[in-house]
Amino acid sequence: MRHYILPFVILFSGAPFMSLETIAQDRNRPGFSERVAERDLMVKDGIENYPYHPVEDPKVLLAMRLVPRHLFVPQEYQDLAYRNSPLLIGHNQTISQPFIVAHMSELLELRPEHRVLEIGTGSGYQAAVLGELCKHVYTIEIVAPLGKKAAKLLKELGYNQVQVRIGDGYEGWPEAAPFDRIIVTCAPEKIPQPLLDQLAIGGRMVIPVGGQFETQYMVEVTKDKKGRISQKEYYPVRFVPMTGKSED
Repeated sequence: MRHYILPFVILFSGAPFMSLETIAQDRNRPGFSERVAERDLMVKDGIENYPYHPVEDPKVLLAMRLVPRHLFVPQEYQDLAYRNSPLLIGHNQTISQPFIVAHMSELLELRPEHRVLEIGTGSGYQAAVLGELCKHVYTIEIVAPLGKKAAKLLKELGYNQVQVRIGDGYEGWPEAAPFDRIIVTCAPEKIPQPLLDQLAIGGRMVIPVGGQFETQYMVEVTKDKKGRISQKEYYPVRFVPMTGKSED
């Protein structure tokens, strides 16, 4: 299992600075040391300085600088990999805009010990970012070819703490519950009850909510010590719809 605390300490504790290139090379993972300057520019222009909701969490910013997004993008879109925009990944699915990946990760308020459930693996990019931030990541993809491809890539990149399942994310992952954090990267018309049930006491969920032809909103869900659910609505978004049982 890979550990990520060391780079965070070196960068933010006042200890001698370690460059992104050095961290990437130390990882000894294919692609991590490629296009580093492009990732840095993507984070500076499209995430740190995003005009409406700039991301400030240094751990999230570092994760976005480290994960090689171009490896999660189809070959035909390689030249667009570090633009702050979603891209098609096949099967009518997309890889999310980098800002959205970063802001959703920040809203989760992740700690290394957290158990995190992701619904909608897609290319595996969001799961990789989560893997930079915590030790236990469970991710579910309903489109089998995408899920299998993502699982293979994540393993190749050393994200051994990320477990991938092919299945209907509406049902969650009950045998691994409860989860400290849940992130959903596809939009249901309403929040699935199984996901609320699998959210731990004191837990937090970030999920886009709304019908395919309606205005969707990014929603933060929290569960207090008495199990009561609270919701906070952020900005309008556009995600692919949640499929499977969510459509019933």
